[in-house]
Amino acid sequence: MIPEDKLTRYLLVFRDKDDKSKFLAQAGFPLDNAASLPKAIIQLITVEDAIKDGKNEYGIFYRVEGMLEGVNGINLAVVTIWILLYIDDCFQFVTLKPRKDR
Repeated sequence: MIPEDKLTRYLLVFRDKDDKSKFLAQAGFPLDNAASLPKAIIQLITVEDAIKDGKNEYGIFYRVEGMLEGVNGINLAVVTIWILLYIDDCFQFVTLKPRKDR
């Protein structure tokens, strides 16, 4: 459901552009604590509604917005993106980003 590479090679690794690692580290999710992040993401998606957000040739995209509970007590407003794959009818995690106030 949440590929480990998505965390350890993308979200939790510093990038010059569109970095998410510093944002997630605020809530206690540095690279060396990558195992805690999927649990927090799963907790978020079990309490918030998924909203259909488009489709492409691979599947239907959904977004789930809410507060990601940090392991250090700090919560972050986030948007998670998922895809329901046509090939196997399974959800796969796409990305997580800070939620911007509207």
